Amino acid sequence: MLRVFLTIVLPLVLPTALYLLWMGIVQRPGESRGALPWPWLAGAGALLLVLALLLVIDRSGSSRSGVYVPPRAENGRIVPGHFEPRHSP
Repeated sequence: MLRVFLTIVLPLVLPTALYLLWMGIVQRPGESRGALPWPWLAGAGALLLVLALLLVIDRSGSSRSGVYVPPRAENGRIVPGHFEPRHSP
């Protein structure tokens, strides 16, 4: 759940939250805020989302070499998945 929040929700919401915070700080009392720049905020959020997902994909890759053998049942027991070295032909 935390990973989903950090990689999807936060990058999408962060530009809008920062913009609203900035507008709250610099806005004079009694002055209207005006329309939000939704296309720019959505574009910035989408860009941050893509960057976050690329970072997660890059960092979660396995550096192990070999062939992955998935989990299987043998003699009533479950043998966990593992990597076996590649055999040279």
